[in-house]
Amino acid sequence: MTGKLGLDPALVARARELARRAGQPVVDLARSHTTVSVERAVLRLAGVSGADPDGIPWVNRLVDAVVADVGLGHGVSVPVFDALAREGIADVTLLAQKAAAGSVRFAVPSGKAATAARRAARRAVAAGIRQVDRRRVERERLVKRYGDPKQRPWIYLIVATGDIYEDIPQAQAAARAGADVIAVIRSTGQSLLDYVPEGATREGFAGTYATQENFRLMRAALDSSSKELGRYVRLTNYASGLCMPEMATLAGLERLDMMLNDSMYGILFRDINPIRTFVDQRFSRQVHARAGIIINTGEDNYLTTADAVDEAHTVTVSQLLNEFFAHEAGLTDPLLGLGHAFEINPDVPESFRLELAHALLARELFPDAPLKWMPPTKHMTGDVFRGNLLDGFFNLVGTMTGQGILLVGMMTEAVVTPWLSDRDIALQNVRYVLGAAGGLHEDFVPAPGGFIQQRAHRVLGEAVELLERIGEQSLLTAIAEGTFGIMKRPADRGKGLDGVARHADDYFNPATEILEQQPS
Repeated sequence: MTGKLGLDPALVARARELARRAGQPVVDLARSHTTVSVERAVLRLAGVSGADPDGIPWVNRLVDAVVADVGLGHGVSVPVFDALAREGIADVTLLAQKAAAGSVRFAVPSGKAATAARRAARRAVAAGIRQVDRRRVERERLVKRYGDPKQRPWIYLIVATGDIYEDIPQAQAAARAGADVIAVIRSTGQSLLDYVPEGATREGFAGTYATQENFRLMRAALDSSSKELGRYVRLTNYASGLCMPEMATLAGLERLDMMLNDSMYGILFRDINPIRTFVDQRFSRQVHARAGIIINTGEDNYLTTADAVDEAHTVTVSQLLNEFFAHEAGLTDPLLGLGHAFEINPDVPESFRLELAHALLARELFPDAPLKWMPPTKHMTGDVFRGNLLDGFFNLVGTMTGQGILLVGMMTEAVVTPWLSDRDIALQNVRYVLGAAGGLHEDFVPAPGGFIQQRAHRVLGEAVELLERIGEQSLLTAIAEGTFGIMKRPADRGKGLDGVARHADDYFNPATEILEQQPS
């Protein structure tokens, strides 16, 4: 029996083994398929950038032209670099422009031409990955220079007005008020766009478009704040939706520090095809591993659609699956911001003790992961006084159970998009709790055999039972039957399925080859 909860190590090991068995067929599926977004990410690493006069990225135009001529199953890098050689062109973006005009045709070469194309593609993609490596080293240097926040959990605050030039001063003000991580949430619906917009944007709705230029602008602003404040301020965005691999790639190129990246969020809550999502996820996590980016997973979302008490074990199951998928893609424990949330109805008897049990279970199952603890949203009513109190209890659970990343709750949740003054009050709440009880996790030990221990044991037992059932069916079947978040998502439906292809015998992806050889 180990830890404060007295968990049975054999049962924990059994849970991990069942998660591996459930997840391995999905990994095998991902390793044998590609998607248009994976291939676009490869070409972005090779240097394709910009957009046509209609705002369609050149990388989309290039991949579409290759697919029209030879299909997707071979990968696009060999046809593209073969065409570069045949046309005598040195610039991949110029090739995309010619392809969009219909003046270039693509083929799958063989023999010496194929060997030369593979060599050229690997060389070009390796240059992009070297840039990701340089940005990781740059982060390490800045963290060493400015230092990390003195306290844990890190304080994570959302800023997103729709206008990147308004986001920047708000983000810097939040950092001065104590935020350690700034998250710029995306414009509503961007996860369903099968392209990444270009340039700085000012017209997002309930969020700001995620673009490479917006990443660059916010990263530069927070670097300035890091210097001013004497602590490194981290930046978060989203690698989810139909462009997950490209978002991960752009984040690596622009030195973002965290990315929302989840096994099933896009499947369940955006109706994106499961196969498309799992293929895209694996590649994106390989990029995150190379870039040293902390992923944030989305288990908290299940509790907004399902009951947080009855379905608590589904969060644990998803965390275990996310851990397996992340490790397989090369991510280490310090990069696993596994998610969970304070979403039990406050009218439920002993709700606070139940939240403590669930949060401590996650902490003990994943002791080396910087867990991301999410605030109450589902049962926020618009009563800002009650909401601020609930957020205070949420903050208290976070420090009592040693969470790694604490997303600041807003008392105006469910009323309006928060104003700066709302954020300031919310940050005051966090600062008070962390200041008054920041070390409470050292003293807090549940009574042996008491309510909290019993609850944690029950949730872990239910998680093992569910993993056993999933192993008898398959993870894709479980998702189709509504196991997680009560959403039913069959593998043969959903958005983006037409952008998936099984690998041909000669499939080649230079980025995957390089990323699977992690740097020493």
